[in-house]
Amino acid sequence: MINLLPPDVKQSYRYGLANVILFRWIMACIVALVGVGVIATYGWLNFHQDINNYNDQVTHASNVLKKENQVSTYAQVQDITNNFTLSVDVLKNEVLFSKLLSNIAKVMPANAYLTGLSLVKNQGAIDMTVQTQDQFTATQVQINLADPANNVFSKADINNITCVQKPQVGQLPCVVTIRALFGTDNQYLFINQKGTS
Repeated sequence: MINLLPPDVKQSYRYGLANVILFRWIMACIVALVGVGVIATYGWLNFHQDINNYNDQVTHASNVLKKENQVSTYAQVQDITNNFTLSVDVLKNEVLFSKLLSNIAKVMPANAYLTGLSLVKNQGAIDMTVQTQDQFTATQVQINLADPANNVFSKADINNITCVQKPQVGQLPCVVTIRALFGTDNQYLFINQKGTS
């Protein structure tokens, strides 16, 4: 179809059509901005509501902990821990005499008899009294107990040797007292036993 309108009118129609399109785009942008504003406002309000809810939960949890007496519970846990530590300390010093005596008996020379045994507190040592036939046997007892190959003690020292000319009936003439130290990994302490917990 041939458009016979004058050029000024054609140009006016073109500008009018452009204005209508531009107006529609402006309205679409305004609607979009209003939508973004509504969504942003909703998100902001929701965010603040969540913050208030979390603050209420924290306050409630704090009140519950105070009601449950947290300090008292902590004191009870500390008391249990201290008791457990004390138990471990006691077991560290608990000697298994059945194993100890059998291994001492294995290294005793002939004519030597164990007559006394006592623990030395907090030193990891034991004092022994042994009756022997003579001084040589008394020193041999100390050598056998201290010998690392025998794996009885880490160290053994003679405290005293006393010999009498006429011993009482049923006793040997010499008495030796020996202090022996347990090794750190010895097998005679309860705490070092395999399978104990």
